[in-house]
Amino acid sequence: MPGAIFFDLDGTLHDRAATLRAWLPHHQARFGLPDSYAARFLELDDFGYRPKREVMPLLVAEFGLTCDPEALFVDFWSHLEHARPMPHAAEVLTELRRRGVKIGVVTNGWEETQTRCLRGCGLTDLADDVVISRAVGLSKPDPRIYRLALKRLGVTAAQSWFVGDSPRNDVWGPGQVGLRTAYLPTGHPLNGERPDVTLSDLRGVLGLP
Repeated sequence: MPGAIFFDLDGTLHDRAATLRAWLPHHQARFGLPDSYAARFLELDDFGYRPKREVMPLLVAEFGLTCDPEALFVDFWSHLEHARPMPHAAEVLTELRRRGVKIGVVTNGWEETQTRCLRGCGLTDLADDVVISRAVGLSKPDPRIYRLALKRLGVTAAQSWFVGDSPRNDVWGPGQVGLRTAYLPTGHPLNGERPDVTLSDLRGVLGLP
């Protein structure tokens, strides 16, 4: 086993799609939103890559809503307390720690948002370190954020793997600093990137060399 494994959060440890599927019907009911709102939200959200402070005003304008975009945003924000982990996430991290593997999380996003998300998934205590882009002033796929994560865990790239669902952020980016990569295909499809391993689910991490 490697000395350390770094994980992306959204779409990798956090089952973001499941969290949104659980939240959207209640969100629509609370605000009396039209049926087509959910599909349009998901389209504008772009797998989480678009800030919700941009998404909500667009939805209000497109659907002619009378509610305040900020109220829609606050409702989105509150759902992170009930974030759903990816299947097998806790058991895999627990087993890795039992084997002496260090666990790092490297994620883009706001510090409070991603901290609450990790806590909502029940995974906070299973990570040895968490690097959040807005907290450190670097974002994936900038190679410097992976170097920082390695330094903070006290490991080398040759000892470590990176696991994630984004071809650019979790395959190409880590590869620039020599990290081996495991791609979990829950988000954007690969476009020419070549991960070392493609996983069917997180349990495959336990079989990494």
